[in-house]
Formats: sequence, C-alpha cells, structure tokens
Amino acid sequence: MPEIKIGDRLIGDGHPAYIIAEIGVNHNGIPELAFQLIDAAVDAGVDAVKFQKRNLEKLYPKKYLDNVNAGEKNLAFLLPILQKVELSDEDFVRLHEYCAKKGITFMCTPFDTDSADFLADLGVPAFKVASADMINLPLLDHLAQKGLPMILSTGMSRMEEVETTVAFLKQRRAQFALLHCNSAYPAAFEDINLRFMQQLAKFDVPVGYSGHERGIAISTVAAAVGANIIERHITLDRTMEGPDHAASLEPVGFKKMVRDIRQVETALGTGEEKFMSRGEILNREVLAKSLVATRDIQPGETITAEMVTVKGPGQGLSPQLYDQLIGHTVQRAIEADGMFLPVDIGELITLDVEHTLPMDWGFVVRHADVEAMLPFQPRILEFHFTDRDLDEEYTGGQQDLGLVVHAPEFWGHNLVDLCTPDERLRLSSIELLQKAIDVTRQMAPFFKGVPKVVVHPGAASLDHPLEDKAALYTNLGKSVDALDYAGVELLLENLPAHPWYFGGQWLTNAFMDAYEIIDFLKPRGLKMCYDTSHHKLYCNWAHVDFYEQAEALLPYIAHLHLSDASGLDGEGLQIDEGTIDWVRFFRAFKGYHGTMIPEIWRGHQRGGEGFLIALNRLSQAYFEAARS
Repeated sequence: MPEIKIGDRLIGDGHPAYIIAEIGVNHNGIPELAFQLIDAAVDAGVDAVKFQKRNLEKLYPKKYLDNVNAGEKNLAFLLPILQKVELSDEDFVRLHEYCAKKGITFMCTPFDTDSADFLADLGVPAFKVASADMINLPLLDHLAQKGLPMILSTGMSRMEEVETTVAFLKQRRAQFALLHCNSAYPAAFEDINLRFMQQLAKFDVPVGYSGHERGIAISTVAAAVGANIIERHITLDRTMEGPDHAASLEPVGFKKMVRDIRQVETALGTGEEKFMSRGEILNREVLAKSLVATRDIQPGETITAEMVTVKGPGQGLSPQLYDQLIGHTVQRAIEADGMFLPVDIGELITLDVEHTLPMDWGFVVRHADVEAMLPFQPRILEFHFTDRDLDEEYTGGQQDLGLVVHAPEFWGHNLVDLCTPDERLRLSSIELLQKAIDVTRQMAPFFKGVPKVVVHPGAASLDHPLEDKAALYTNLGKSVDALDYAGVELLLENLPAHPWYFGGQWLTNAFMDAYEIIDFLKPRGLKMCYDTSHHKLYCNWAHVDFYEQAEALLPYIAHLHLSDASGLDGEGLQIDEGTIDWVRFFRAFKGYHGTMIPEIWRGHQRGGEGFLIALNRLSQAYFEAARS
C-alpha cells in the first residue's frame, strides 16, 4: 500500500485525508494577515498550512522585472502582484515558528532552487510542487536530492508529461504524492473530471485533490472517492484583491469542509465487515422477532407448525431457523408465548471448566444473577451497579470468590465524570463513586481477597471535543485524590472515542491512548481495568496500532474486560465477531493470569449463554497462542 510520511502523519489509503490549507499569497504580503490565516486554519482543524516562496530574480528576466509591460498582458497582470506580496526570509522564519507553537505543520512551495534551499534549512517536512513546475525536471531533481517527500499538483499538464515526471522521480527513489487539479481560478465544475484520480492511482503513489472550485462539495466528495490529500486555498475575505481570493474558502466554509470530510471518512468505515452498532443492537432487541410457542409445551413433545408463531422481542430463536425447529423434540417445558431457544434445536452451550484459559475469570452480575452463575464455577463475580443498586443490600451469602464492583456510569441523565470542568458535576461524581466504594467495602467480608472497584473517568462531551486535555487530567488527578479507597483496589477503565450514552453523539476526550494513560497511572502507582473493545474502537478512530498499545499497557493492567469490537461504534461484540485477532492479542498477554470477565453485550441472557460462548472462544485462542 503506497504511503508517504509528513512529520508524524502517514498519508495513503487507510489513513485520514491529509488536509492542507493553502494560504499561498492570500496574505497579500502582510505578515499580520498571514498569522490570522494560520489561526483560521488551526481553528478549522487542518493538518498543514502552505505558503509560497519565490526568488523573482531567478524566475524572470530582468527586463520583465524592470518593465512588466515588456511581456504579455497576463504577465503584466500577475508579476506586479507577485512583487508586492513576497514575504521576507525573516517573515518565513516567524511563520514557521508560529506554526510550531500552534501545533500545525508548516509547508511551502518553492518555485526555484534558492527557495528550496532556504526552506530545507528552515526545516520543512515536505515540499509542495506547484502545477506549473510539475514539468520542471531540474527543480524536481534538486528537490529529490533533499530527501524530503513531495506533493505534486498535476494541473495544466498532459498525461504524457505526468508519466515522464513520475518515471523521473521513481528513478531517483523519491517519495511523492500526486494531486489531481484543474488550475483555473475558479475551476468550472464541468472541467474538474474528479474521476481522473483513478488514473493517477495507477502510478502506485498516494493521490489527492487540489481544488480551486467554488464551495466545499467537490472536495468532500474527493475525500469520499479516495483522495489521500485535500488542498484548498483559504482567505479571510473572497472579495479581497489578489489572484487567488475568489477561488478560496473563507474560514467558516473551510471549517465546514474539514468537518464534512471527517464525517464522511467516519461513515465510510473499512467496508470489510458488516457489524451492528450498539444502537442497532438495542433496537434489534426491541423490534426484531423470535420464534415463540402458541401454547404450553411439555418435555418430550415434537414441535409442529401449529405450535410456533413469531413475536417480539428479538431475544429468542431467530425466525430464520423456523424450518430447523419444526420436527425437533423439546427437552424442557415451554409456556405459551415462551421463546424457543438454541437448546430446542439441539444447540447446547456448555463450558469445559477444567480447560479454560488460566485467568481468574468470572461473569458480570447484578444481585439477582448470582445464584444462576455459580454452577459454572467462576473465580470472580463483577457486580455492575446502577446508582439505585447501591441502595440494595447484598444477601448472596459467603462466596469463595473474588469481588469486583463496576461503579455506576451515570445517574439520571448525568454522566459520572471525574475530569469535567463542570465543578458541580465533578463533585457529584466523586460523591456517587465514594458511595460505590463504601458499598464494596461492606460486601468485601463475603468474598475473598482485596476487592476491585472499576471506575469510568469520564472526560465526555456532547458533539464537540474539549480542547484543554491537560486540564481534564488535572481534574482527574484531583478527583482520584479526593476518593477514600482504602481497603479496595481502585481501577480506572479506558474508554472508547464514541461512547454510547443516552443515544447521543458523545465524545471521549481523555484516558483512551495508552501513553496518556501510562503518564497518568505511573506516577500515582495506580493500575487500570483494560477494556479491549473500548481500546480497539479508540485505535480504529485514532489510526494507531491496537496490539502495540495493548502491550504497552500490560504492566499497568489489574483487570480485563474482554470483548470484540468493529468500526467506531461496534462495542461489546461477541468474541470473533469483530476485528480483534485474539491469537495475536494473547501472544502478548499470555503472561497475564489476573482477573478477567468476558464483557459481551447482553451476554447474561439465556443463562449467561453469551459469556459461555466467549469463554470457550477465548480459551481456544489463548491455547493456540501458547502453542505458537
């Protein structure tokens, strides 16, 4: 898969589009205006800003520089503008430093070798080559010798010229990308020919789109059809004097374009698998149908068509299995309107307790579930409490089991959030979590060992990200310090980027990335509950390596939540029904023998059937990893 790297960003298929705000000469030669344009680009969320640098004495004969009327009309129009808007070397140094301060990549197009040398010394991570210089082989040769990646626009070029330049650069082993481009300002929609990107992709390099059209639709579609790079001009006002303002986007439009591109990228997914989001799972359970009994059925009866109908909810045997059910002899009593289950077609889910993976595994329970889970001989029980459960008294008796308590994640319509800048919400969250810890201490004498309390840190926002991440971690530290967790092991749980809360479009802003988590836990001597599904969803969103991050976290993990994941919202999936390679995972985790639960969404239904399936599959993957 062809890729280039600019700074710390990989560019190519499978990575988010690299979005460049082309400031070009839209600063009109005014440094203060250039700084404002950088600020607008940062606010829009782009990856890089790009300027242009020329040594006009090297580019044009002296007779034209002294008297522009000596040339054609178009040269007489453009050359005075270029003379007027060129920034000084000192200005470029200041702009480069300002971009570093703002956390955005500074790029620049050199139009001559002197400018290229200056920019290389300045420390640019890549060169952009203008359409007009795609055929300028001497300049390209000079740039290739710098060893930096290049992005070349292909506007105003014939296909055979593109082929010649590509061969020239590949012969020099240059890293480069090609941008499809129409170099009219502005470009007419009927002239854009966006599908030509498919022809450029045949050169086996990253391909993008440099647009000069009006509006944001074409650039957004370009990202949807495979553009690895999107470049658009940005201006503060399209009515300003200058050659590029009319074909540029103003800050509001640019920000909308970036937003739309990122939303489209998210919606495209990988296309490799069909999975149900958490919302679909909830809706399916309510709206889907099951095979149910039309009357009471006794053990030993053979099922006939008259004994079966279809009703909701979708928690029983699928109507797709109707033909398999008819003719089966049931071994259990089924009441009228009772759901048929897999056991009624001979699918008995069992657990080989003697050959499960060597961890202290257990199940998710609430108070009413304890007795049903004990026959499977778990080593631990993890109580998932709501705020109301904290008012119930544990009556399950003495257990030779470890105890884990998952503290409530919300009360009413309030999320537990230890990171929030909302001081009222943060203090209320501490109060609720302290109550969960106190309840855990009350339950501890009925179980063995030191109980563990799993807590969600929060750091959530609705629709819009929180910018001050350092403040979130500062608040988290203050909140943890305010909790009295003597006698229990407090475990913060990593979170997904897009959690499912109240059906809203929530975002998590901290405690997702392995290295941020380590930076928080290590100095405090804390451990964590590691949720594989949450972390895989984060890694999918952030485009980082799940297995490398998981292995980095291993020394800080004291409890596991194991379930599969897919996409950005496919949380809590059954093992092997998502995209986690469990054999690969257990190669790194085979030395872990601590506590674990299979946290499968709705795994407790039908007597914990989902948990049993998960344990069987996890055990198989674990032992396969141990053999390899």
